[in-house]
Amino acid sequence: MPKPVRTIYDLAQLAGVSAATVSRALAGHAVVNAATAERVRKLAHEHGFRPSSLARNLRTQKSGAIGVLIPLGHERTQHISDPFFMTMIGSLADELTQRGFDLMLSRVIPEQDDWLDQFIKTRRSDGLIIIGQSDQSGVLDKVANEYLPMVAWGAFIPGQTHCSVGSDNFLGGRLAMRHLIKQGSRTIAFLGNPRAIEITQRLEGARAEIAASSEDVRLIEVPTHLAHELSGEDIGSFLESCGKMPDAIFASSDMIAFTAVQALSVRGISVPGDVRVVGFDDLAIAQNMTPKLTTIRQDFATGAHQLVNCLLQRIAGKLTGSVVLNPELIVRDSG
Repeated sequence: MPKPVRTIYDLAQLAGVSAATVSRALAGHAVVNAATAERVRKLAHEHGFRPSSLARNLRTQKSGAIGVLIPLGHERTQHISDPFFMTMIGSLADELTQRGFDLMLSRVIPEQDDWLDQFIKTRRSDGLIIIGQSDQSGVLDKVANEYLPMVAWGAFIPGQTHCSVGSDNFLGGRLAMRHLIKQGSRTIAFLGNPRAIEITQRLEGARAEIAASSEDVRLIEVPTHLAHELSGEDIGSFLESCGKMPDAIFASSDMIAFTAVQALSVRGISVPGDVRVVGFDDLAIAQNMTPKLTTIRQDFATGAHQLVNCLLQRIAGKLTGSVVLNPELIVRDSG
């Protein structure tokens, strides 16, 4: 029976070359003669040999993993199973695995201001991607002064220290409000939790569009949780107590919009006949619900690509600027 090829040294003995040559050949280094490199790779394939990622990581002092953190300072009841998070995580997983990295996911409830410092000290990942800045922008800025390989998905604020990639939430708010005003809506409810920076910017965009409009438009601001089980209570309480029903709703997320449509339906209020509804995100649910949801699209695939690109440059020691993506109004049946 031939000796099994379990280590790089076994493969080197079989190929009649040094272990260093085998290592360089499998890594694709040009310093190895092309014929030798091809012979080594062919032997590795024939014997089912795979280089140990653990050994490689020990040599390079790299973990081969990227930490993906979801801080929930403003909305502690929100779950990773939320369709927004699942969409973003899926796009990131595709990008990272294509680049040869593992994804290490953590949902974080920030109890202390040093929560991010403590995570970095564990050295379990080569860099960090933060999904949603929540109310932790100050913490991200502080850490970014000393820790380079970190990028956050979400709002950009002029003067921030940390690198972010995200949609122009202010513009998205304006697009949603402009559409509703053009549709004839004059009493519009905004549903969202303004403790999150992104939600605040969407609200500010809505306000700005109303201020620029020549129409007499009233905006009702309704604090609303992101978690589905709580947003239903918030929206239900608003609908029961609002007196005159608004003729439109601008929901700060598609999931809130979905919950709003459900709450209106059980009360016999039709969408868009009685109340128009516009969401934000363009998740899969927006196209599958009834009626199909008019919403502001965030390009998650491009966002994930930009997040990973920026992070890999930062892991290599290069400073990168923030990226702001343009949102898009997607008109469907709800408003």
